Amino acid sequence: MIGITVGDITGIGPEVTLKAVATLLKEPKTRFALIGPLGFLRTLDRKLETKLDLVAAVNSGPYDRLVVIDPIGAAMPDSLPAGAPAGADAAMAFLYEGARQCLGGQLIGLVTAPVNKEAIIRAGHPAFTGQTELLSELCGQKDTAMMLLGCDDRKRWLRVALVTTHIPLRSVPHALTVDNVLNTIRRAAESCRLLKLPRSRVGVCGLNPHAGEGGHIGDEEIRIIRPAVERALAEGLDVVGPMSADTLFHEAFIGGYDAVVAMYHDQGLGPLKLIGFETGVNWTLGLKFIRTSPDHGTAYDIAGKGVANPSSMIHAIRLALKLAEA
Repeated sequence: MIGITVGDITGIGPEVTLKAVATLLKEPKTRFALIGPLGFLRTLDRKLETKLDLVAAVNSGPYDRLVVIDPIGAAMPDSLPAGAPAGADAAMAFLYEGARQCLGGQLIGLVTAPVNKEAIIRAGHPAFTGQTELLSELCGQKDTAMMLLGCDDRKRWLRVALVTTHIPLRSVPHALTVDNVLNTIRRAAESCRLLKLPRSRVGVCGLNPHAGEGGHIGDEEIRIIRPAVERALAEGLDVVGPMSADTLFHEAFIGGYDAVVAMYHDQGLGPLKLIGFETGVNWTLGLKFIRTSPDHGTAYDIAGKGVANPSSMIHAIRLALKLAEA
């Protein structure tokens, strides 16, 4: 059974979750455990007319295909202000419960609906930097990597693994090491194998424009990235780089590479969201359990209006199901 945390209840997470599950339950053998407030979800189900049979996990049987795990227990208000501390605290509780269930073997994977970092920090969780980072910490793992993948309407894919994630841009050069670049290359190649692609060809971005131009506009390519690529080559991986990102993403998009390693968040996510904004999925590579999420935020501006597009959530759940079958 795949678990799905509903995220920040003042955002669109619960809505896209119910819409996605309503679509996917039409397919045989799918089973889900929603992790969120039962009463709130039942009210939202009636409002959206998704007509789901939301059964409390404690009262469920072996043939129930959709259950709700409610770690809060107490009733949550049907309407809270966007980013309310109560919603942020609840989102953290859902995330902790999902990790606990996966690590305990009750769930085979976790799909996480969006949360809002600013709201979580304001609510009293100052160390929170993101769901990927928290789940890695809960698993005691430092060698995970974030991958974003999506395709355009012609099924042309980009798969982008990030060396650094949610840190200020000015901190990126200091955060890069040969080891973390090499780990991300390894994880990117591993992702291709898990997806059963016919090859695992990885292109690695430089940090600086034009990949540093031989050290004239930055030496991170010479000191850090190129040695990591050379070590990956010595391990037998099919990897090329460092390359100028503006060229590499084009070549990957037309099929020259199966995955791209980007040095920082927006270097990788800008191209990915350009071609696959509604299909983009976040996949945590190397975690002890399967974890995916939609590649969008809480969208407070449209929350509660019933107009949120569940496409990215559907793709995130489908990927989790595919990986569970691998």
